[in-house]
Amino acid sequence: MDGNVPMTSRGRRTRAKIVDATADLVFERGATGTSLDDVRAATGTSKSQLFHYFPGGKRELLAAVAERQTERVFDAQRPTLEKLDSWAALRRWRNGVIALQRQLHCAGGCPIGSMANELAEHDPQLRSLLAESFATWQSYIERGLAAMRDRGQLRRDADPATLALATIAALQGGLLLTKTTRTTRPIEVALDAALAHVRSFAASPR
Repeated sequence: MDGNVPMTSRGRRTRAKIVDATADLVFERGATGTSLDDVRAATGTSKSQLFHYFPGGKRELLAAVAERQTERVFDAQRPTLEKLDSWAALRRWRNGVIALQRQLHCAGGCPIGSMANELAEHDPQLRSLLAESFATWQSYIERGLAAMRDRGQLRRDADPATLALATIAALQGGLLLTKTTRTTRPIEVALDAALAHVRSFAASPR
């Protein structure tokens, strides 16, 4: 968080309310389709109040939204995301991602991916922030796979970082197609293919 975050509990609650409401609007309408007037209307805040919490304007607010959307994505996948260190755990994570898409009726796609697709070419700072979110997401998978390799479930030549990156790439492509087609079939196929690729590095039974 930046140095402009109010230290009072009331100020923190107000700022969080603005960020949460903006995150909802951005998820529904996109970043370019969400104006500061939209945010003010949704939160009941004045222009001066909005700029008190976000003196950098919309750009600073979007940076806070990117952080909040990252938190939401990770929270939705806990606790499976934090212990992806077995074949069963990977399968539970896969099933959880698909179940969430069904709950959302396949709408919206990935909150992080959608922002990245919209903003990465136009704002280097936001692109860097979103890239960091993807890197953190990848690190969860990478740590789990590294643990599996250390226990002998994956071959020594398996590269957890590369396998995790391939899984995240498949996930993002699957979420985009799921959002577009309004069916979970693409995300099911994408994640099954990614996990099958990881399986190809399974250590042979002794």
